[in-house]
Amino acid sequence: MGKAIHRYGMIHDGDRILVGVSGGKDSLSLLYLLHERRKRVPIQYELIPVHIDIGFESDRPDLLRAFLEEKGLTCHIEKTDIGRLAHSPENRENPCFLCSWERRKLIFQLAHRLKCNKIAFGHHEDDIIETFLLNIFYSAQISTMLPVQSLFKGKMTVIRPLALLEERQIERFAREMKLPFAASKCPSSGKTKRSEIKKVIETLAKNDRRLKGNIFRSLSNVRLDYLFSNGEKWIRNPSHSG
Repeated sequence: MGKAIHRYGMIHDGDRILVGVSGGKDSLSLLYLLHERRKRVPIQYELIPVHIDIGFESDRPDLLRAFLEEKGLTCHIEKTDIGRLAHSPENRENPCFLCSWERRKLIFQLAHRLKCNKIAFGHHEDDIIETFLLNIFYSAQISTMLPVQSLFKGKMTVIRPLALLEERQIERFAREMKLPFAASKCPSSGKTKRSEIKKVIETLAKNDRRLKGNIFRSLSNVRLDYLFSNGEKWIRNPSHSG
């Protein structure tokens, strides 16, 4: 995680960082590591844990509150009906799309209200790879999550400090540290397009351990000369040798 933070310049002195905490292994590991890291780095930054309760019956908010209080952190818990509305007959969109959209919008609103200049999400290397393939297969575009993404004309920045870590490494860490993570109560959990992509990648990776690493590295090894230009002629920079 430290390597990712330094490589992409994610955190600076004086940052006030909203940390999205779902209660899963990834977000809890992220918060734990960012909190512990403050003891060893020569800069100061604040952490504001935020949990969006999407409306399914769960004891997760109480577990999170108790765990974070032990660490000297206060978790801001926002109760909503986002999950229920997304799965209601009135919603004609994909439940995951609407739920994700509404949660993300609320996170940005809370970051503004809580005066946070950065938002940290627990997305890891596998998430980035899966999003890349999802966008190709189902959105007909080549794009993915970025380790650092500036939004709203630079007023807010999304950071993903776990970007260089595989999911299996994070799960092992979360279990070793006895973090109180739990499976999602969402009825769509494990039935999404992302779950299908994950299975495809896992199947292919069994035959070649380099596969996931190759996909991840390809995201910074783009050869525009070998991509379609959507009917427009590429204008190349003569000074660019890449």
